[in-house]
Amino acid sequence: MDYLTLGKIILATPWLIGLSVYDFRKHELPNAWVLGGILVMLAIALGVGGNYLLASLVTAFLSSLFLLLPFFLRAAGAGDVKMLFAAGLIAGPGNTLNLILLVSLAGLLLALFMLLFRKVNPARVKHYCRTLFDFRYDRAEGRKHLPPPETESCRVPFGAAIAAGLFLNLFIQLLYSLEAGK
Repeated sequence: MDYLTLGKIILATPWLIGLSVYDFRKHELPNAWVLGGILVMLAIALGVGGNYLLASLVTAFLSSLFLLLPFFLRAAGAGDVKMLFAAGLIAGPGNTLNLILLVSLAGLLLALFMLLFRKVNPARVKHYCRTLFDFRYDRAEGRKHLPPPETESCRVPFGAAIAAGLFLNLFIQLLYSLEAGK
């Protein structure tokens, strides 16, 4: 059994639940909580060893690069980028692609559920789909009727998706270590 992964799950679960609930309620991720998680994981990684710390930092930087373009396009917040950095640190070395894939799938499912239950305005989705598939669609005219991207009806709390993706990543790591230990 991989006790490091088990310890990460035990330490990260209340942190992830707290950040997810806060993000759902306020649509922001508090710096103190996110940076606190980063500091705790840096201390743990340093305790494991210098090579582990360096490899975890590489995973964290590569993971946070995933949200850099959406951040510059104002589709993701700075808290999301910092939380994904922390998630990369927690996931550990060699888990960049797994983490990004699981976070993306969790974000897609969250957005679909929010659209299904009408918690998010579907106007932007309709606009982008028509832009891609309808050559007769007037993009400039359609853009005029979109709600501003800063409104609450357009925002998906991506911190919850990051939390779900990280939790699934850690759970898969734990299952893999249990299977390898047999």
